[in-house]
Amino acid sequence: MRLRVEFTTEPFDLDQAPAHAVVAREVIEAAELDAVDVGPFGNTAEGGADTVLAAVDALLRKSLQAGATRISLQVNVVGAAGEGAE
Repeated sequence: MRLRVEFTTEPFDLDQAPAHAVVAREVIEAAELDAVDVGPFGNTAEGGADTVLAAVDALLRKSLQAGATRISLQVNVVGAAGEGAE
């Protein structure tokens, strides 16, 4: 199964990326995910279910430790059940 994760971390700072946003970006870029898109107002990445779920766990833990006060997260199934299952 393939998953797509979309997330944002808060609080926002438009002048410079806050530490929690930098940490979130580093976690996602270090994971072996496909189609990573990091932006100022939202981030997306796709990959196998196990890889995405592990990255989400690390993202939540590390972003909160780095000062995030809110993390908005959405996970969608993008591949049919049984396709490329991990």
